[in-house]
Amino acid sequence: MSRIEAVVTDFGGVLTTPLLDSFVSATQASGISLEELGKAMAAVAEHDGVNPLVELETGRITESEFFARLSDQISDHRGSRVELDGFGELWFQELQPNHALIAYMRELRERGYKLAICTNNVREWEARWRAMVPIDDIFDVVVDSAFVGTRKPEPQIYQITLQRLGATPEATLFIDDTEVNCEGARQLGITAVQFRRTPQAIEEIEAALARE
Repeated sequence: MSRIEAVVTDFGGVLTTPLLDSFVSATQASGISLEELGKAMAAVAEHDGVNPLVELETGRITESEFFARLSDQISDHRGSRVELDGFGELWFQELQPNHALIAYMRELRERGYKLAICTNNVREWEARWRAMVPIDDIFDVVVDSAFVGTRKPEPQIYQITLQRLGATPEATLFIDDTEVNCEGARQLGITAVQFRRTPQAIEEIEAALARE
């Protein structure tokens, strides 16, 4: 096994508080239930033949187009007009930096590791999420799905990240809060750690870094 020389981390749910907490808070504040939102997503996917979240996170539709389609579906179901404008703002009101893990990433940089962020994200949200973390002080590379047209767990986004970082799969460790994204990395020969809690993740990362 090659020595780990590069560490790639997800953004939301790893360098931040859990995404589900923010999602629940945002839906409650907007007056839309999780069930309604889920049904609207499924209805749009069936109508368009493609998952609208995938389209949003690969930059093929805009944030406004995404929420307009969901608003239309929910409005049709309720029989009254519903608008999801401002959902992104509600989302970010609840999302907070994971300061402990951000500090650990800074420590890894000081220890000589190459660092990257690989995130499934929304083009219009870039300024918001980048303002939450001292990106340029810590990370060598940022790969945002909305700008590269591919998203985790598709192989291409990992390959783009490795290429930009100048790292091989065997010498790279990947961190994500979603197991399917971790498995996508493993399929390419990248060591992966699923983030569940900060102490657990740091312990598993350190164990992987210690292996030669």
